[in-house]
Amino acid sequence: MPPKTDHDVLVKLLLIGDSGVGKSCLLLRFSEDSFTSSFITTIGIDFKIKKIMVDNKLVKLQIWDTAGQERFRTITSAYYRGAMGILLLYDVTDEASFNNIRNWMRNIEQHASDNVNKILVGNKSDMANEKRAVPYSKGKALADEYGVQFFETSAKENINVEEVFTAIAKDVMKRLQQEQAQQEQQVQPPMPMQLSNPIDKEKKKKSGCC
Repeated sequence: MPPKTDHDVLVKLLLIGDSGVGKSCLLLRFSEDSFTSSFITTIGIDFKIKKIMVDNKLVKLQIWDTAGQERFRTITSAYYRGAMGILLLYDVTDEASFNNIRNWMRNIEQHASDNVNKILVGNKSDMANEKRAVPYSKGKALADEYGVQFFETSAKENINVEEVFTAIAKDVMKRLQQEQAQQEQQVQPPMPMQLSNPIDKEKKKKSGCC
């Protein structure tokens, strides 16, 4: 008997984006439902665990939070390979962090598995309109270009935080089910041709004899 686990599926997620876009804040809000504005910049890698229900299955999310600075990108490249879903974050008040999403996408193409699920997240949506540098329509257009889902979130006000993690988890689960179904189809042997029984032939020969 295999050991009984405390979950049905383990899904590894990765948070990427420029330094200061709110990756750690978003993760803290989701995993512990708390918020702090005095976050120490993530050095290297940190991760949290959170269990959620997706389609009647208990999914254990292992969420890796990466440092956004250039000098830590070499550390994060190893974590791309194990990621099943990636959340790309930018700050809606920082246009440079939005423009950099294309660079992060290139990083994913270089380091992650080809079929990894992605989702685009515009964080700090609670900020006043006069501080906003990236309109919702611009974020949505970029997400459409890459064929991924798009959410605007606020870790501070707890807006769309649960929704964005649930959405990426559902995407990953759907892909895993499709891959499993494809594997099962390939494994199934072809139906054997119907051969007549040699005993039947003998019987026919004997019955035809007089």
